[in-house]
Amino acid sequence: MPKNKNLGIELKLTREKTLNKLPRYATEGSSGLDLFNALEKEIYLKPGECIIVPSGISIRIYDPNITGIIVPRSGLGSQKGIVLGNTVGVIDSDYSGEIMLPLLNRSKTQVLIEPLIRVAQIIFFPILKIDFLLVKEFSSSDTKRGENGFGHSGM
Repeated sequence: MPKNKNLGIELKLTREKTLNKLPRYATEGSSGLDLFNALEKEIYLKPGECIIVPSGISIRIYDPNITGIIVPRSGLGSQKGIVLGNTVGVIDSDYSGEIMLPLLNRSKTQVLIEPLIRVAQIIFFPILKIDFLLVKEFSSSDTKRGENGFGHSGM
């Protein structure tokens, strides 16, 4: 694994047109790197329609304890109704194919998606790998919540 400031995450172009549209932070305080689409031409996304668009890049995460999480862009979702069709995407450390972005139009109007615009973002997280210990009863169940589920604490 490469030892450098990028944590050993390499980026490869899968479509030359994205050379000037590499993932980037919009501001110094941004948590996610904006991802651009690599569409060849504009498309109109009908209400309720979902289409998978290419990002033009692939990444290789060499540390199995890091994952990339793809999430919608808040402005595109709240202003235009465009979100991810799978709600959240996971880029595992052993996946190195092109990042594909399922765009879903949840609005009531048709939305124009132009080539090379920012359509999602990727955030990197550390991953804790666990081994389950199979038990018949929990060794301690003295929590305030216990087995109470949704809405247990009221509105």
